[in-house]
Amino acid sequence: MDDLEILPVDVSDEDVAREVLAVQRAAYAIEAELIGFTELPMLHETLDELRASKESFLGAYEGGRLVGAVSWDVLEDGTVDVFRLVVAPTAHRRGVASFLLETLAAWEPTRRTIVSTGSANAPALALYAQHGFVRVAEREVAPGVWLTDLERCAIV
Repeated sequence: MDDLEILPVDVSDEDVAREVLAVQRAAYAIEAELIGFTELPMLHETLDELRASKESFLGAYEGGRLVGAVSWDVLEDGTVDVFRLVVAPTAHRRGVASFLLETLAAWEPTRRTIVSTGSANAPALALYAQHGFVRVAEREVAPGVWLTDLERCAIV
């Protein structure tokens, strides 16, 4: 983890977008298996769709290789809305996602951060709980497929 570096990434660059997409697809394939739903939008996102994204991105690099990424937008009220947090399966359980969340919090200090994940994705729910997120809602997005909405509010 000492050689892990978090950097802003520009997904409009085709080579960078290809790296992000490879990590994203591998990560969402695991979530799809965990929640029993293969129609996750991020699993089927195209290179062109990713390159056209208006989200901000940070990438986690280890030895010059992308091993994780987080993307977000800042809403009108200042809330940080996390769209994706992905880690390459080869880098799981090594603190990459935590480091990305911590770096995002430093980059975007805010009173409130929101994120959603599959309700059956226990590892993601545990990660977010470790970082102060609490469950605020659950919603069914397809028959039998539930997402959990979480938020973290800063103490001011």
